Amino acid sequence: MINKKSRNITKYLPYILLAPTMIFYILFWFRPVLTAFIEAFTDLDGGFTFQNIVVMFSEQQFAVSLKNTILFAVISVVIQFILAFALALLLNKKFKGSSLLLFIALIPMAIPPTAVAILWNTGFQTLGWVNSLLMNFNLIAEPISWLSARGIEGLLFLIAVDTWTVLPSVMIIILAGLQNMNKELEEAGKVFGATRFQIVKDIVYPILKPSIATALILRLISSLQVWQLAVMLFGYGRVPFLVERVAYYNEMVPGLESSSKMAVTYSLFVTFIVLIFTFVYLKINKNSMKGVE
Repeated sequence: MINKKSRNITKYLPYILLAPTMIFYILFWFRPVLTAFIEAFTDLDGGFTFQNIVVMFSEQQFAVSLKNTILFAVISVVIQFILAFALALLLNKKFKGSSLLLFIALIPMAIPPTAVAILWNTGFQTLGWVNSLLMNFNLIAEPISWLSARGIEGLLFLIAVDTWTVLPSVMIIILAGLQNMNKELEEAGKVFGATRFQIVKDIVYPILKPSIATALILRLISSLQVWQLAVMLFGYGRVPFLVERVAYYNEMVPGLESSSKMAVTYSLFVTFIVLIFTFVYLKINKNSMKGVE
């Protein structure tokens, strides 16, 4: 009897241990998502409708915010991966001063997003510290109006600031993978006459694919949800993003049921975009891993 009871407990122990997490997700994730989904497909009278979706697609800022979101995600992820990978390879060499360089590189990761936006907002004012620094070093003759940027210039400006902020988080994941890698594999490549580039391409990169996939997918999801930096630097509507539209309807036109419905509709659309990007990336990564095997 005791053995049978012990076997039953062992059988259901994983489910018991996972129960608190499942309850948490149901209450604080699944339930809000389900509520938002229902809200997006109901009208002001509570009836089923596609009108909220139609209004979102026909909104003047929708096409621009969608384009900016996708461009920001693609460009920033590519740039940040290249820089993070190069920086991780450099720091992995354990040269003199590498610990200090790692400490300096990790500083932006410790600064909250709001503080980052305030830091660069004050810095890029016409009389801010960026222009003062550049003029003191005679790099510019007169102050530059950084925050007057619009369109693609504003987008590239945000990508540059965002790269400074999130580069450490991507770099540290890749660096952790490098430090856990068997060093004998690199030594074997050198013995057989492989160049440094060949070692990185044919040995290091394939082994680091799981770490790289983790870093990129997390960064991709985060980049699709950008809004705070754009709002605090340029305000609403200057360089619009999909999640910025959610904040706009909550902050600028609050108290209206129609604005609440537009906010949840945009939120649902962003969720859909994130799922598509995640699925496509994981599919490509899975196929590439099969090719390596």
